Amino acid sequence: MPEHNPGDMGGTMRLGKRRTVFKTQNSVLSKLYGDETFVEERHRHRYEVNPELTHCFEEKGLKFVGHDTEGNRMEIIELENHPYFVGVQFHPEFSSRPMKPSPPYLGLLLAATGTLNAYLQRGCKLSPSDSYSDLSDDSSPEKDFPNSETS
Repeated sequence: MPEHNPGDMGGTMRLGKRRTVFKTQNSVLSKLYGDETFVEERHRHRYEVNPELTHCFEEKGLKFVGHDTEGNRMEIIELENHPYFVGVQFHPEFSSRPMKPSPPYLGLLLAATGTLNAYLQRGCKLSPSDSYSDLSDDSSPEKDFPNSETS
């Protein structure tokens, strides 16, 4: 990082919640995050991609789809034409919970089970009647199970 000085290790880490802006909505992580224009995730790192070398990565199919608010720091990278090859500069494990994994982890789990594309095609819902993923959904138990009793 520009503020990094190998002779003085104090205060050279990028810490805390930072905003990552999506450069495109046509990315796997953008979709997994609900097509938001930005996300705020926690950072704890000392190193980053040299902005002068981003074109070298992109020539080989690695696309930087997320960056910091100034557009200088590369935050999210994806490999084109791959089932699920993503890299993030932040720590998605800090926001993961047992029944609600962070979007990068959820994507990994879905890709590992072969269900990521179907999940993305359904608008990031686990099933057509999934009310967990989208709390604004109007689904109700009666619609899913017409003969069930509800209190």
